[in-house]
Amino acid sequence: MKWRGRVKEYIEGKLSSGKPLHFTLLDPDEITNPKATLSVAEKMADAGTDVFLLGGSLGVTEHDLDAVIDVLEPLGLPIVLFPGNINGISMKADAILFMSLLNSDDPYYIIGAQVQGAPIIRRYRLEALPTAYLIVGHGGAAGYVGKARPLPLDKPEITVAYATAAEMLGMRYIYLEAGSGAPTPVPSKIVRAVKEAVSDARILVGGGIRSPEDAVKAARAGADIIVTGTVVEEDPGRAVSIVRAIKTI
Repeated sequence: MKWRGRVKEYIEGKLSSGKPLHFTLLDPDEITNPKATLSVAEKMADAGTDVFLLGGSLGVTEHDLDAVIDVLEPLGLPIVLFPGNINGISMKADAILFMSLLNSDDPYYIIGAQVQGAPIIRRYRLEALPTAYLIVGHGGAAGYVGKARPLPLDKPEITVAYATAAEMLGMRYIYLEAGSGAPTPVPSKIVRAVKEAVSDARILVGGGIRSPEDAVKAARAGADIIVTGTVVEEDPGRAVSIVRAIKTI
């Protein structure tokens, strides 16, 4: 709990350099070997990843989260929860993306889960990072489970309208999500349009980022934070090259 209560400060301090950040997303449902997880996490930390995100859309329990956090904690980086539901909360984490899936057709994912989770987050004294979660294009498992109406790839103005509303509601982070394993990342034109429309919120971009070129394009379009998950599981070497590419911008 080294970073408990100081994660926002940490993120802003890092971003003050003018360079984008990289978050490594780990899904406990995909983790079967703690030693292998530690090996991959060490490589990502050595490459310069800034935060470990922890969570997934399916099959995650607090016990699973606790076990992975125990492995990650000695690496000294902030551990932030990326919950798919209220079962994605752990008292061992430093902070949580307190997310509302704004383009869901189900009120549960817009505010219901948040109402149920808020007392637990307060009891655990987790730092809440208010986040608008927007599913763009493919959507993957997150879009399916969250009953999202994916935002169209060819109409950036719709995503901009959601992002603008999120900022007006006081959300400090806007997460543009193409979905785990998406065939393509969020298009640069959407990232750029959102960045130009909001003044204070930080832009996270994830899903479908499989190469250094994908990551650099998103960062140059205006992403403050690049998130990679699937590529970390499938090809750690490529994931390391993505982090290094971001750090050279």
